[in-house]
Amino acid sequence: MFKRRLFTPGPTPVPEQVMLRMAEPMIHHRSPEFQKMFERVNNNLQYLFQTTQPVLTLTSSGTGGVEASFVSLFSPGDTVVSVNGGKFGERWVKMPRTFGLNAVEIKLEWGQAPQPSHIQKALKEHPEAKAVYLTHSETSTGTATDVETLSKVIREHSNALVCVDGITAVGAHEFRFDQWGIDVCVTGSQKGLMIPPGLAFVALSQRAIAAMETATLPKFYFDLRKALQTYKKNDTPWTPAVSLIVGVDAALEIIRSEGIENIWKRHERMAHAIRAGITALGLKLFSECPSHAVTPIWIPSGIEWTMFNQILKTKYGITVAGGQDQYAGKIFRISHLGYYDELDAISVIAGIERALHECNWKFQAGAGVKAVQEIFQMESPSSR
Repeated sequence: MFKRRLFTPGPTPVPEQVMLRMAEPMIHHRSPEFQKMFERVNNNLQYLFQTTQPVLTLTSSGTGGVEASFVSLFSPGDTVVSVNGGKFGERWVKMPRTFGLNAVEIKLEWGQAPQPSHIQKALKEHPEAKAVYLTHSETSTGTATDVETLSKVIREHSNALVCVDGITAVGAHEFRFDQWGIDVCVTGSQKGLMIPPGLAFVALSQRAIAAMETATLPKFYFDLRKALQTYKKNDTPWTPAVSLIVGVDAALEIIRSEGIENIWKRHERMAHAIRAGITALGLKLFSECPSHAVTPIWIPSGIEWTMFNQILKTKYGITVAGGQDQYAGKIFRISHLGYYDELDAISVIAGIERALHECNWKFQAGAGVKAVQEIFQMESPSSR
């Protein structure tokens, strides 16, 4: 018997009850049945983002949601500030330039998080900036950004919109759209929402909605004004991915049942346990400011990534993610985002131990699993 276990930061595992809901007979998207369900989805998305503002659902990946924000909020020649600390921050520099925007890049070393001084300097040099784009959890580096603090800095030093890539953060890290003064936040379905890829979700403040009224960049499918108009009627401007919306309806009910603050705590706890297990094996963590969603680890000297990954995947059924760009073959990444529990954390560390042993890495057998168990046993299940 061979069971596969997915530990990648997207797609993430899908709960069984969600898959069963998506397997039900198709419904028509222009029907009262769909609109009733979509109204429930919209309300629960507001709970997820901790907002009373609209959260729009687009049939696209998270990248499509971010593109929608650029083309819907700005005009040619507008200045935006984008923090680039990894593969996806880099994308939020390249994308606006493609559309004729002036993208001011705050470039950081991979694994570093932006500090208030970085933002203040950029805004002082570019007071005309219409927005600042932050990546809450940089998937490529497993690095978290203090969005709450940086949002205050942006508000204090400018009128720029606070725009957040929350693609691997929403549903994993504490996030309070209204309380923190966020203007735009985007996430994707295949991350903390625990459904397959194909949907993006875009939360908009009133300031962002006002900016859409004067934006002149060309757009059609990704026009958030059209999505907002139909949102008010619990509808979509284009044919949506109906099965995925059925799935997210089920997933959001699970999230609501567990409670968003409990979910944030669970992810923090899982991340601490995974990191404890990794360091107990003598491996080194990559990020200086670790994310609760994904943990990147340096591949030890003398261990070849292809061999290690092959053993882990084919012998023990565990799929992790490799490094990207200049870190390909140098780091690997373990996801703990979405549908994972404590025994999943134990399983992935146990599998890594066995693969490392076969690659002749020297460590005390069971040290990683013991470290994970100790983190979880600090709080007994009966006290939760």
